[in-house]
Formats: sequence, C-alpha cells, structure tokens
Amino acid sequence: MKRLRRTGYWVVFAASALLTGNGALADPVKTIDTQKVKVKVETIATGLDHPWAVEVLPDGAYLVTERPGRMRVIRDGKKSAPIAGLPDVYANGQGGLLDVALDPKFANNRTIYFTASVAADGGSGTAVFRAVLSPDEKRLTDVKRIFVMNKMSRGDLQYGSRIAIAKDGSLFVSLGDRFEQDRAQDFHDDAGSIIHIRADGSIPADNPFKDSLKALPEIWSKGHRNPEGITFDAADGKLYTVEHGPKGGDEINTPEAGKNYGWPVISYGRNYDGSKVGIGTAKKGMEQPIFYWDPSIAPGAIAVYRGQMFPEWKGDFLVAALKFKLLSRLDRDGGGKVTERERMFTGNFGRLRDVVVAPDGSLLMTTDEDNGALLRVSRAAQ
Repeated sequence: MKRLRRTGYWVVFAASALLTGNGALADPVKTIDTQKVKVKVETIATGLDHPWAVEVLPDGAYLVTERPGRMRVIRDGKKSAPIAGLPDVYANGQGGLLDVALDPKFANNRTIYFTASVAADGGSGTAVFRAVLSPDEKRLTDVKRIFVMNKMSRGDLQYGSRIAIAKDGSLFVSLGDRFEQDRAQDFHDDAGSIIHIRADGSIPADNPFKDSLKALPEIWSKGHRNPEGITFDAADGKLYTVEHGPKGGDEINTPEAGKNYGWPVISYGRNYDGSKVGIGTAKKGMEQPIFYWDPSIAPGAIAVYRGQMFPEWKGDFLVAALKFKLLSRLDRDGGGKVTERERMFTGNFGRLRDVVVAPDGSLLMTTDEDNGALLRVSRAAQ
C-alpha cells in the first residue's frame, strides 16, 4: 500500500495515545469545524525542538526529526531518547536536520533516508544520507552520505529540503538556492534544483542531463527558489513541489525532466525591498506555477490527499504554512485548475512545518516552535 507523501508501503497503523512526551495527559482534544467536515486535533507529543519531519513506522509509532540535530521515536505518546549515530549537522539559521523518509522496504531492511545541512570548506550545504535504524530503535548504523551539494556557501538560509521516493525506489530531493538567487539558473550548480538519485547516490538512467555537458547529471529540474515540500500524487504518480517565494510568489510546481521553473528570472513575488524580480512573470522556455500565493504563506510541506478518512478532500493539496500558522486546502477541477478553498487552523497551533497523510487517512502535522508538537487530525463525531 502506497504512502501518500513519500511513497513508502505500509500495511498496518496503530492509533497513538493522547499523551505528551513525558507521559502526562496532553491538552484537551480540540474539535474544529472546517468547510466540509468537523475534525479533532490531538496533541500526540510536545517538547520537541523545531520538529521538521515525521514518518509513520510499521507498528504505528512515529519517527520525528528535530532541526538542531536529533531524531526520536514517539510511541504511545512517549518520546525516546535521541537516536544515536547521526552525523554532525550544521544547525544554524534555517539549517540542521531536515527531512526523513522510510525506504519502501523498511519493514524488511530498516533503511531510512534523511537530509541535513552540513559544514565543509567554503561554508555549508544540503546533503542526503542513508542509514539503518537498529531493531531496538536506539541507533543508526551503516550511515552513508549519498549526496552533497557541489558548492558550499556562507550564510544559513534556504537549504530546502525534502525527499520524495518514486515507485522504483529512487529519490527526488528538493534543494534551495541558499539565498544566492542566481545559482538557481546555473545548471552546473545544485542550488535551486530538484535532483534525482538512486538509493545509493548514483545517477538514474532517465535523468535529463545524465550524458550531457550542459548540466550536472543529478539535476532533474532547475529554477526553484526554496522548495521545502515535495510529494508524489499516489493516483497518477505526478511529482509536485511547494516552494517559498520572496515577498509574495510562493508556488506549487510540477517538476518535469529538464525543465526550468524560472527563479529568479520570473516570479509572482517581489524582492524584500519591494523591487521587481527579474523580468516579470513570464518568459519563453520557463514554466509557470500551477498556483501561487500573494501575499506569501511561507509553505512548509505539501501532501496530496488520497486517504479514506476524509473523502471530501480526495485529490486536494494540503499545504502546511509557517507565516499564518495554517493548513491550506486547495482543490483541482477537471481541467487541472487549482483553487485555494480554505485555510484551516489559522493561529491555533503555531507555525505548521510538516503535513503527512497517515495510512489510516488521518493527518500528522509538526509545529516549528521551540516547544514544538506532533499533532494528529482525524474525523470528529458528527
């Protein structure tokens, strides 16, 4: 069975108890009316330091990353001690331990992938790691860095980065432009791109520049600013990203092989000083977003809803947002037009960083706070 955001395969899911990280009862469950359905939001755990990503383990426990460089298992509402064996990460500004994804055969091989910012000569950049989670869940073994950006840089902004796993087990990884916008148009620079690599870091045969001198072989698409969300639609296998614009111009894009998504030549936003970005909003040979926000919502992650719990949301995009502390729901009509239909949870839970569709159709969200939380959204009694 296909995992709806990062395309893993699971057969079981256990509901989590309403406990906080220290085992005490969580705050009361909140019941909230949305446009189409009443939902309840449970606090699964609190006391997490800027939790960036969550994955569901086969028995229903949760694997969570914290940006300062920790990874934990949350089971029955209780947080484990930090998992040992993680590599050093560059935990400054927007950098640190970022996404985590389970291998499609995790139940047998216990393999995970994760992204992080790392320090090296010349500054820092985004890297991708593969590791094995020990059976007792206390340590990572066989940790291997399978990719790192080819150019390091100073500063601590706009690393990306999330992972989407394709049906063949290869990885699509989003990389930010590192707040050096011209790098997004340099096809010999990994910054501002979606890369496509195999699970061992090698280059897949279908990459558009595999045998070309025009670009780095790992590059799938370019012209991205800071894509912090990436997902496959389980219905048709199409890849989607959500990415930060500057002042306005946050975008949903559909990265396709070899295509250029325009940043910073075209944008629906403006520079932070109010000046125009590039040449405007369109240029021949550069792709248009399928949706953009102005003003920005500062998107954290994206999911396509294909679960059973909320049939009202079938096929909708769900986008976690940091700026207005909300979850945006957008639908698509028969012609593919995308419309934002509602903004849920505005200001109720803090800055929303991750959103995941769990195997039972509920939603999992993390809050990007010093005292961050793991939340579960399910259908309330009508």
